[in-house]
Amino acid sequence: MLLYNVLMYDKPNNILCEIRTKKKITQEELGKVVGVSRQTIIAIEKGSYDPSVCLALKLASYFNVKVEKIFFLPCDEK
Repeated sequence: MLLYNVLMYDKPNNILCEIRTKKKITQEELGKVVGVSRQTIIAIEKGSYDPSVCLALKLASYFNVKVEKIFFLPCDEK
């Protein structure tokens, strides 16, 4: 049943905007730190772009959290 629930969702949710704003960093500043454009950060925050594993790891590393803290499947929401 769990596998079925996971397969139903193909787009992860994220709380990147919340984490970024708590740290008081702009989209442009974050993009520069992780090597992408401001537009890419906007697209990730809106959920219209899924980052590569490498980019997700860079974001998690910058904020000193696990990737799962930022990105999660809708079925994992509490």
